[in-house]
Order: sequence, then structure tokens, then C-alpha cells
Amino acid sequence: MHSDDYRQLDALAIVEGIRSRRFSATEIIDCAIILAESLNPQLNAITWDTFEQAREHATRLDSSNDFPDAPFAGVPFLIKDISAVAGMPQTCHSRLFEGEVADHDAPIVQAFNQAGLISLGKTNTPELCLTITTESKFTGPCCNPWNLQHSTGGSSGGSAAAVAAGIVPVAHATDGGGSIRVPASCCGLVGLKPSRGLTPVDMQLAASWSGMSAAHVVSRTVRDSAAMLDAIRLQAPVLYPLPDGPQSYLRDLESTRKLKIAFQGEHPFGAEIHPEVSQAMELTRELLTQLGHQVNDAIPPVDYRKLGGFTANIINLHVAQSILPQLQKRGETLDTPLLEEGTRRMARRGAELSASDYVDSVDGIHQVAEDMASFHGNYDILVSPVMTQPPAPLGWLDMDSDDMRTYAQRFSSYSGFSSLFNATGQPSISLPIHHSSDGLPIGVMFSARWGADSELLQLARQLETAVNWDTRRPNIQSSSA
Repeated sequence: MHSDDYRQLDALAIVEGIRSRRFSATEIIDCAIILAESLNPQLNAITWDTFEQAREHATRLDSSNDFPDAPFAGVPFLIKDISAVAGMPQTCHSRLFEGEVADHDAPIVQAFNQAGLISLGKTNTPELCLTITTESKFTGPCCNPWNLQHSTGGSSGGSAAAVAAGIVPVAHATDGGGSIRVPASCCGLVGLKPSRGLTPVDMQLAASWSGMSAAHVVSRTVRDSAAMLDAIRLQAPVLYPLPDGPQSYLRDLESTRKLKIAFQGEHPFGAEIHPEVSQAMELTRELLTQLGHQVNDAIPPVDYRKLGGFTANIINLHVAQSILPQLQKRGETLDTPLLEEGTRRMARRGAELSASDYVDSVDGIHQVAEDMASFHGNYDILVSPVMTQPPAPLGWLDMDSDDMRTYAQRFSSYSGFSSLFNATGQPSISLPIHHSSDGLPIGVMFSARWGADSELLQLARQLETAVNWDTRRPNIQSSSA
């Protein structure tokens, strides 16, 4: 198999080809590694590789007499460097955690392994996954394959860059404030943040930011996203209630019904929406109307500023919780140069919070979740931008800036839509509806009531058929070309 042919395949097509013996797992893995070795020097998407182990895994699979039942057996994959993989670095791309090595596989990694995926390594993130661009001072910026001078988004930027470039068809991603949907938007991918409780989490509240973070993948096709949800979904509750769902999200994709859709075109804080983002929104409105759905302008009943305070308290507390023991271990203080300025400030604020602050914040977001549940009594889906502008240039959003006021202002004006659904636990997906005049992807976000992941995926499949976005590919060339 030639690597150009491999790049045209989604994960399910790869599985089908391996099972039918049209090509071997070894051929597939070799193509993925060739692409990784030729493209990653430009992208900096993969920061630690396991290429030799991946080849060995593929060889074992090809030599087996019985092909495993695992739904993604033989598919090349990448793990975001936020989840533990036994024997691999566990740094979350922070200089403070340099040299740390995991001694176990996180539950989400166990689920990916059971699904038969073959990992090629770990992907780039911002420091501790705390911002919406992937430019850590530890491992350097990750470059967008659509334009290497622009951001991939974050925090799952390395995963998104690798999938968009065609190195792997799907990759691990997590979302605590938009970290699946933002890079999916910036890199032209499908990025579903599942409902809270649907996919594996560690057995500590801190690992999921008290339920605000969820794990899944970024992909190029809706069917891969649905099939992965089938593969990794929990069968019993872990920390949080388990939402109901269909027997198979993949098989349920083609079910359709007419939806009542709320359309939110204005920024919650009044920030300016870039004309090309507004164009993407209007294109989406036209598509939804053509598909027979009812679309009405509507604003969620949310005090976004108050909500922002609640979510910031919870995140800052968990940042402090993760950093302070490591500082003690290394004999450092919060003034250490091993931390970026944004991280340091978040940890300092978190260390000052009380138990009462935490409980008040949790209670506050529970009230928002109830308000949004009432909103979805009238609307099936809420449509909004993911970001207010196309992918920003690298360096524009600097979490280690000497001018943190400008950083905070840019962060707030660039984003603002996605974190609501982390607080409420609702499913939310970015779809690659549009491209800017400069050829940069612009995603549009669709969100549904808690547990309605299947409804979101069904709508995504309708839009995928209408837009046919998988035919759009970045023209990044091998560094040896």
C-alpha cells in the first residue's frame, strides 16, 4: 500500500481492508510511520513515539490465525499526553514534570487498547492542557497542517494535527473547556465531546476536573466518531451517572427526524465575530433549513460571566491540586521558572480557594445544568460558533506572556462558546462546515441535551453528506519532498 492510498482511508475502512486481507496491518502501520517520520518534523504533533512497538504489534496481528473481535484491530492511533501510558513519559508537556514516567495505563488507554488500536506514541499539548492553542515552552508549538504558521487549537492540538495531516485516521482527545472541539475546528475535523459519564475517566474527581472533562477522539468522519463511541463507552457508571444510549451509535447514524434548532450567532460577552465565521454560521443555517429542520434565533438562559467564575474556580483548584505535590517533590515553589506564567497564576488562585468556594461553584454549575435542561425542553439542538475567528497565528495566544492581561482578553474574545457544555455535561460537537478565504478550517458547534449523543451524531451525518468535508485535505508535503 502507498501512503497516499492509506491517507484516503478512515479507521473503519482500514479495519475492513485488514479483515478482508486486501492489505495487512503491517502495511498500514508502515504507511503511518512513514508519514509520521516525514510530516512530524514540520508539525511537531508527535512528541514521543513508539514506532518499533507498533510494528511488533502489527506483525503479531498479521501472524495470528484468528483475527481479534476488537472493532479497531490494526488501526494506527495516537494518545494525548494527558493520559497515563505504562512506561511512557507522563509530563502533560510541562517542564515541571520532565522525566516522569507512567507506571500504569489510564482507564481510557485501557479502553483504546481493548478496541485493538495500535498506538504510535503520544501527542503534543499545551502545558497541563490549560489553553486553547498548543504551544508549550517544553516541547514547542504544534503547527496546523492547513497553514504551518497558524495554531492547531488546543489542548488536543497534536492529535488534531496528526489526524488532519493523515498520519492517523483518529486520535485520542479530551475536552475540559473545548479541548476536543477547538482543535477540531482549527484543523477541519469532527470533534465530539461526549456526554458526561459516557466514556472512561480515572477514579478521582481531579482527573476529570469534577466532571467537566470528557475523553473521546478527533476524526475525519462521523462514522469513525460513532464507532469509537461504541468501542469505548462505559457499561456501568463510574463517578457519574451513565446516560442512556442506543445499542450502537454507528448503526443508529442513519436514523433521522426533524429537529427544532436554536441558533446563537452572537458572542456571550459581546466580542466581535469574524465575518468568515458569521458566513460559516449562515451557511449552516441554510443547510439545516434545506434538511427540513426548524431553525430559530435563541440565546441560552445562562449568565456566562457568573458561569465563568464557577468553572475557573474548579479548574484552578484542580490545577493547584496537580502541581503542588510535584513542586514539593522537586523542592520548588510556585515561582519556579519550570512553570508557564498562566499555569502559575491558575495554581496560585486555586491554592487560595476554600472548600466553601468549591462547593458553591459546583452548586452553581448544577443550577446552570438545570437551566439548560429546561432550554432543551424547547430546542433539540443549539448551534453556535466554536471560535470567533479562524485559527489564530502561532504566538498570538501566549500562556507564558509577560502581559497576561492581553492574554486573558484574547483568550476570552477568541473563545467563549464551548465551556458551557463542559459545566453542564452535555454532548457537543464541532463539524468542519466551512473554510476561510485563506483556506483555514472554520468549525461550527452543535450541542444537545445530556445523553443525546446519538441525536448529535445523526445530525452530523446529515451535514457530512451535504458538505462532503472529507474530500478537503491540507496539502502539506513530506519534508523530504
